[in-house]
Amino acid sequence: MSLQPSEDGGPAFLEVVFPIPLDRAFTYRAPPGLSVPVGCRVEALLGTRKAAGWVVGQARTPPEGLEEGAVKPILRPLDTEPLFGPGTPELAAWLAGMYLCSRGEALAAMLPSGRREPSEPSPPFEDYPPLGRSVTLSSEQEFALSRILADPSGRKYLYGTTGSGKTEVFLQAAEATLKEGRGVLYLVPEIALTRQVVEAVSRRFGDRCAVLHSGLSPSRRLSEWRRILSGKADVVVGARSAVFAPVANLGLVVIDEEHEGSYKSGSSPRYHARQVAMKRCADEKARLVLGSATPSAEAWSLMSEGSLERLNLTRRLAGGAPPVVEIVDMRGEGQALSRRLAEELARVKSEGGQSILFLNRRGFSYFFRCRSCGAEIRCRHCSVGLTYHKDRNRLLCHYCGYSEAPPRACPDCGSLDVGWAGFGTERVEEELAARFPGLSTARLDADTAARKGETARILDSFRDGKIDVLLGTQMVAKGLNFPGVKLVGIVLADTTLNLPDFRAAERTFSLVVQVAGRAGRFVPDGRVILQTFRPESPVMRFAAAQDVEGFYAAELAARRELGFPPYSRIIRVVFRSRKAERAWEGARNFARAAARILPADAEILGPAECPIAAMAGTFRLHVVLRAPSMGGLHRSVSGLLRDFEPPPDCRLETDVDPVSLL
Repeated sequence: MSLQPSEDGGPAFLEVVFPIPLDRAFTYRAPPGLSVPVGCRVEALLGTRKAAGWVVGQARTPPEGLEEGAVKPILRPLDTEPLFGPGTPELAAWLAGMYLCSRGEALAAMLPSGRREPSEPSPPFEDYPPLGRSVTLSSEQEFALSRILADPSGRKYLYGTTGSGKTEVFLQAAEATLKEGRGVLYLVPEIALTRQVVEAVSRRFGDRCAVLHSGLSPSRRLSEWRRILSGKADVVVGARSAVFAPVANLGLVVIDEEHEGSYKSGSSPRYHARQVAMKRCADEKARLVLGSATPSAEAWSLMSEGSLERLNLTRRLAGGAPPVVEIVDMRGEGQALSRRLAEELARVKSEGGQSILFLNRRGFSYFFRCRSCGAEIRCRHCSVGLTYHKDRNRLLCHYCGYSEAPPRACPDCGSLDVGWAGFGTERVEEELAARFPGLSTARLDADTAARKGETARILDSFRDGKIDVLLGTQMVAKGLNFPGVKLVGIVLADTTLNLPDFRAAERTFSLVVQVAGRAGRFVPDGRVILQTFRPESPVMRFAAAQDVEGFYAAELAARRELGFPPYSRIIRVVFRSRKAERAWEGARNFARAAARILPADAEILGPAECPIAAMAGTFRLHVVLRAPSMGGLHRSVSGLLRDFEPPPDCRLETDVDPVSLL
């Protein structure tokens, strides 16, 4: 429906919500003689500034008690057609209620922000030709597919080792759903990390496929959104926010790599795509299929209880076998690459194979310190150390972007004995070049990937055998499927294990198992070298043995004992201020108010400094509210937030079911 003249030419009033933390609609006059449908965006004055908002209602008369002449007109409509799809208002209301935000903030997360579509539409990646017929499934895959399709609105978990063919089961389930006349949502954690999966979906479904992710320009994203709304695209593949795509007659939602933390939004509304998908599937009677080689602790608990059916894929289909994982104790090793890893790199090169080296730290070294007094050079705005980037000769904060030149002398004691400690991908790259001049190497991390087209160029060169060693951060850990990879070296497996967060062990285990899965996918002699300063850690032992059952049995027992999810539900409220005393005042007042109204089975942890106590020049405190179930806790906190007034210069951030407490 496009903008139309109103039938009688009389005034029409519009209810508009804005992406601000105020849960109310504002009334404006529509342009004379023009009807602006619900679901369109308009520009209007909000106070004294121009703002874009969404029309959520219409009326012929102004609100009671308000004179017609006192109602401001909108400045202009921004859309000629509504952006709302089936159920958008209802889903926005649920999102706002669940994640304790305004409807305007919810709609801002759900809908595209582009003002106009590109004049000449272009495909989101490349013009992939459809591949045509799907491949023949193994008996395990056939059984899994039959169980998925047996229930038009069931919930299943496809659990299988890396390389066991989960993607093909997802794709054939999507094909079957399309034959039923229903649409498909296929979610991946991050486009950059799962490029091969996106290519597979795009090739399989051709013009029927739309791609949605944050890497698209706003105008391109709007164009894809319009294709979905019009029904021209009934398969949508994308990252977290694609869960809101307006697919008509939704029949299937796939959540690939379900365990990934990137499915959780880091800004308001702090929604989790998994929860939103469950809500949509329940409302629209669609199938939900989750999948991973390393399920989240919550999903594993549901499978263990029998409330989520687990479908197992146990073997690699391309001729590979689970790799042999060898733990190397880095205590006593003087370089980033141990003697054992160096031996294996040379052996694989001599055999004509390829290697992947993984290190979840970019830069040259991850802190710069004085060797005389031990002082560490820290960010001026965040309570973290600065990372040394040798190629730029700068110390850089990876949280706020602050940078400075490395000091020639210690700012604390004046000693000239200052330098880097620890190592990042830059240092490993330099060490590789010095020790193995005959190896062709490429580094893939956030620094190199910032150059347009560089990620695709590096991965294509690696696939074509032009690169012997691919070194990188999480960008090389997941979603890559290259036949020539015989060796994976995990340069330091401890980086996430040392974080002060209850999910640290789960994240470390998952990351090690996932990156290890890049080796030996097509050949049975894959090998993984796992370097660690904590070889005695149970997490490392479970990961080296690829013992998922054993790890989750131990992890869930610890979570139950400590009262952490999935055996509790958590709401975290963070207080930020440039003045520490304001943050403390707000946090203490909130904790006192919460103590008066929370259910008897709930508890308050804090207030306390966040593990990262300062970020971008603001002090950070948090209050963690925990209870065995969400119902009473959520109602109490929702009511408290409506009435609570933080001190001046202090703002709140609310996170329901946080995936991190950093």
